[in-house]
Amino acid sequence: MQQIDIQRMASEARLGSFQYGVLIWCALIIIFDGYDLAVAGIALPSIIKEMGVGPTQAGLLVSTALFGMMFGNILFGTISDKIGRRRAMAICIALFSVFTSAAGLCKDPILFGVARFLAGLGIGGVMPIVIAQMTEYAPQRVRSTMVTLMFSGYSVGGMLAAVLGKSLMESYGWQSVFIAAGLPVLLIPLILRSMPESVSFLIQRGRTRELARLAARLDPAYHASADDRFVIAGADGSGGAPIRELFQQGRGLSTLMFWLSCFMCLFMVYALSSWLAKLMASAGYSLGSALTFVLVLNLGGMLGAIGGGWLADRLHIKFVLTGMYLLAAVSIGLLGHPMPTGWLYLLVGLAGASTIGTQIVGCAYAGQFYPIGIRAVGVGWTLGMGRAGAILAPIVIGVLVAMGLPLEQNFLAIAAPGLAAALAVLMIHHARSASVAAETGIIHCRQNEEGRSVEDCHR
Repeated sequence: MQQIDIQRMASEARLGSFQYGVLIWCALIIIFDGYDLAVAGIALPSIIKEMGVGPTQAGLLVSTALFGMMFGNILFGTISDKIGRRRAMAICIALFSVFTSAAGLCKDPILFGVARFLAGLGIGGVMPIVIAQMTEYAPQRVRSTMVTLMFSGYSVGGMLAAVLGKSLMESYGWQSVFIAAGLPVLLIPLILRSMPESVSFLIQRGRTRELARLAARLDPAYHASADDRFVIAGADGSGGAPIRELFQQGRGLSTLMFWLSCFMCLFMVYALSSWLAKLMASAGYSLGSALTFVLVLNLGGMLGAIGGGWLADRLHIKFVLTGMYLLAAVSIGLLGHPMPTGWLYLLVGLAGASTIGTQIVGCAYAGQFYPIGIRAVGVGWTLGMGRAGAILAPIVIGVLVAMGLPLEQNFLAIAAPGLAAALAVLMIHHARSASVAAETGIIHCRQNEEGRSVEDCHR
């Protein structure tokens, strides 16, 4: 009987159509996800006018999606490996497509908020699933790059909402940008047919035929035989509650540090996205210039995600992440000081790269840290706990702005969490990372079993 370590096959596989297919589908889902989250902010002025709500109530309407995302991160991150990632993806896409579209048909603020909360469940729920999926099937040497490239689609979705939103709202009203968000539901059958299932789910269900077909796609040299037995070498876990497993095998402190760093990072991201335009306008810039700063922030986030992922595959991901958080603290802290506009744009771009981009690199690190059986759970709880920072940030900075503090102090308050996040990442016990264990196993096989082919190391 041959034991086939299919996860190691995926880690050592060459990049090909299979991996690019997973990347394209996951990136497309994240683009839709980013569009659905950003669309409420794009349409907010029109919603305030038509529904007759005040700024405070309007802010609560927008934040309902964030509450939904927090619960969605945790819920679907926890259950996706039990019901199958493909099925969990389909449920999330249906949720954020149908209920974002439904929000466009609501004329009552309460019904609108309920629809946005239900959409938020799907928006947040799909994130840990696609991160776990891309981490599982990306070759180890380019894993961080592929995860961050995939997740940079989030910024693309936000920019798509801004570009399409203007023309659609001018022609058809604010409802049109929400109704258009229902189109991705049509892709669910294609995703169910094209997206591979999680390896651990297939092994748990004993679906050996699917595993054999998957192994053949990962390694063309593999030839199935009737007595093949598929395993995941080094897979741990007691089979008990997945949440408890996040704190086992010496992962307890690291799990808390992932949560803390994500909380601090999302605090910075949402503080900037919510208040940057207002703070710049109060500093004397025109509204058009202030909105340009927001665009530069998101562009920097996309470049930071891709660049950070590229660096993380070539250097130590833990120290790349630490450096990006320190850059966030410095660049944001300097924004409150007078300087030429060109330098200010550069700092805003760096702030976007080191907050939005760093959040994506941080998710990639969490995906690589946890073993395959609890990967989606680990990423889901990291995002779920971090989402509290996203919810608190607009409120906390709003209070500081209302106090009439100098501009420099407002930006220092946004920058300070970057230092806390850097310290948290430094406290992560990298030696407990599943990626380290996998790499050690591959090297051990190659060094101590000379004469065997690479394919034999899978057995």
